[in-house]
Amino acid sequence: MSEEQEFDYEYEYDDQGQIVYYAVRPNKTRIKKDMAALFALGEEISELSVTQVNSLDLPENIHKAILEVSKMPHKGARKRLLKFITGQLHKIDVEPILEKLARIKNKSAHGVREHHIVERWRDRLVKGGHDALTAFLNEQPDADRQNLRQLLRNIQKEAEANKPPKSSRLLYRYLKTLLNIDDEFDYDETSDLDQEETEDEMEFYEMGEEDDDYEDDED
Repeated sequence: MSEEQEFDYEYEYDDQGQIVYYAVRPNKTRIKKDMAALFALGEEISELSVTQVNSLDLPENIHKAILEVSKMPHKGARKRLLKFITGQLHKIDVEPILEKLARIKNKSAHGVREHHIVERWRDRLVKGGHDALTAFLNEQPDADRQNLRQLLRNIQKEAEANKPPKSSRLLYRYLKTLLNIDDEFDYDETSDLDQEETEDEMEFYEMGEEDDDYEDDED
């Protein structure tokens, strides 16, 4: 990690009777904790979207390894690559990465809250009829009343005909735009999103013995 490595210390007295401390060996417990934290950080980053990973401005070797490990099953090879990532993170100052990751988390949490606002209004409009529409228009006087009425009629027709909820998705999009919500992930349409793929290929790396203390391999 970025903090100075801790050591176990012993001491003796000098000729003036003052205590003189000197380092004996690195604190292995602290090293294991640091490496375990970095391993967890690598796993957390590997679960981000490609766009989010790109925003972290990782060194190229770590960036490629993260993209590779994000596509791997939870087996031994994945853990070995995560150990490589851990070793590389240990060589750099990770504080800027942690700060950017915290901003991503805050933005994601904010996006979830905004998604629920849009979702609640959509459900209320679909189920609440004229009263719900009137309440919404009172809060959003710039809304297109005619467009909303048409979308709600289409939603009802699609439900009665057991058709895919195309108009429900269109209503969600319209409400999101009207409420000035601009999150990078459209929660309502996860089934329609294409998964981002990377063409980067990665060699497998073996870590040194210094990194084998904090977690055992799984077969």
